[in-house]
Amino acid sequence: MAGPLEGIRVVELGVWVAGPAAGGIMADWGADVVKIEPPTGDPARMFGRMLGVEDGSSPPFDMDNRGKRSIVLDVTTDEDRATTRELLSDADVFLTNVRPRALKRLGLDFESVATANPTLIYGLITGYGETGPDSDRAAFDVAAYWARSGLAHLLTRPGDTPPFQRGGMGDHTAGMTLAAAVCAALVSRGRTGRGQMVSTSLYRQGVYTVSFDLNTFLMTGNPIAIGQRETMGNPCMNNYTAADGHRFWIVGLEAGRHWPPLCRAVGRTDWLTDPRFDTPLNRAINSRELIAELDEIFATKTLAEWTEIFAGEPDFFWSPINSLEDVLGDEQFHASGGIVNVPDGEGGIPMVASPADFHGTPWQPRSPAPELGQHTDEVLAELAERQPTKRST
Repeated sequence: MAGPLEGIRVVELGVWVAGPAAGGIMADWGADVVKIEPPTGDPARMFGRMLGVEDGSSPPFDMDNRGKRSIVLDVTTDEDRATTRELLSDADVFLTNVRPRALKRLGLDFESVATANPTLIYGLITGYGETGPDSDRAAFDVAAYWARSGLAHLLTRPGDTPPFQRGGMGDHTAGMTLAAAVCAALVSRGRTGRGQMVSTSLYRQGVYTVSFDLNTFLMTGNPIAIGQRETMGNPCMNNYTAADGHRFWIVGLEAGRHWPPLCRAVGRTDWLTDPRFDTPLNRAINSRELIAELDEIFATKTLAEWTEIFAGEPDFFWSPINSLEDVLGDEQFHASGGIVNVPDGEGGIPMVASPADFHGTPWQPRSPAPELGQHTDEVLAELAERQPTKRST
């Protein structure tokens, strides 16, 4: 079960999360990913220490770098830059999230690399794009994906301060996008025999995430209001609290389909003909009153009790608002393949799975994240075998 990318050779020059996330997905899918690290290592190796993990591990780093091989090269030196170019000269894919100006200075920009290997797929993640005044500006996803794209603003209730993004949110979505783009470029290469550069940015990824809002504003000039729970225009698309304090979300997007099951579930079928609530418009006009009444009703039973009631209404859509502990205790999370066992010696390490399955070419993780430089000698020996003339001169 090597995965659909078995036989694809990837060289990664990535730091922190976005670039390595793309490489991690491709490694899961079977690619041979050689991770180039400086002598000090990818700074993401410090995540464990930053998060107070005391056993020396770095769980976020381990997630994005499992299944790879690590080689230490100082690309600021002539000798190691030459070795990097040799690695790229017969690779299928190069992945990087180093800033374009630095890549140009190192001779690792697309034009320089593609000259030696015209079949190479060159995958690039930037903060803000490849052109424009901020094309070489440094960015983490909190800046480019979360703050500048409008995402943080759209999740901020009027009068509140913006919420904090969780670690790596934008990086992981950008990494998924780049992995998909690289795979599409590999398909194109299979037809044309030519490589190409594919790219995405944290900024573009954030804007695409809020494209429901942005495209509406672009085409109509009207923003979609930022909702407040107490006055949501559709009270059937809102979160509520059960008697035991557990919160849940009801998802009644289709008025004709989802309003009657809600009325039945809460024992208020009289609302179906109540002039305050009998149409979507009237429910919006009287949303504060309806939400307050639903709050009182939902506070009378525990979430377990409501779960049984909701199960009797097939067209009632809802979900618990889970904590991490709830997710790990959720039978459906495990049944859907959310955890993989990463081989490690005689045992294994449970980790979160990357989010795609292949039913004809299934994948499984092959190894934990490498130690810094663990495979340097191995990779250099393979390179010498593939390019004996170059390595001997």
